[in-house]
Amino acid sequence: MSSVLAASLPAAPGSYLLVLEVVQARRIRVGALGQLALQPGFYVYAGSAFGPGGLAARLAHHLRRARRPRWHIDYLRRHAIPREIWFLQGAQREHAWARALAARPSATLPCARFGASDCRCAAHLVRFARRPGPGWLRPRLGGGPLARYRIAG
Repeated sequence: MSSVLAASLPAAPGSYLLVLEVVQARRIRVGALGQLALQPGFYVYAGSAFGPGGLAARLAHHLRRARRPRWHIDYLRRHAIPREIWFLQGAQREHAWARALAARPSATLPCARFGASDCRCAAHLVRFARRPGPGWLRPRLGGGPLARYRIAG
């Protein structure tokens, strides 16, 4: 992750969407969830950061490739390129965002319970064949002013 991006992320608590791109089909193991068949496309992961260091610490972790995976997203990050981050400070929105993303007609859930082992959501990871754009995301995610950072590509 670039130091410029790291310095611009707030250490405040909040919720985020991490947009990742998978360019090649493959099968990966995701901890206790088992095998996940990755298809090329864009994967959007909904999460929250209410621990020490807030959004800056959590997103810095997700943007690095973890040596020892801790969360489901750490396994995916080994095979996916981060493209964009959306976040909202102070609000717990990850569950509502995961449901809103999954409700899109073009969305698929690649792995049941991914990122949702501690809640009742079907999953916190949604796949799209095309990159979801700000024109769709911003008005449908609600809850306040969303900040957006493009990472690459």
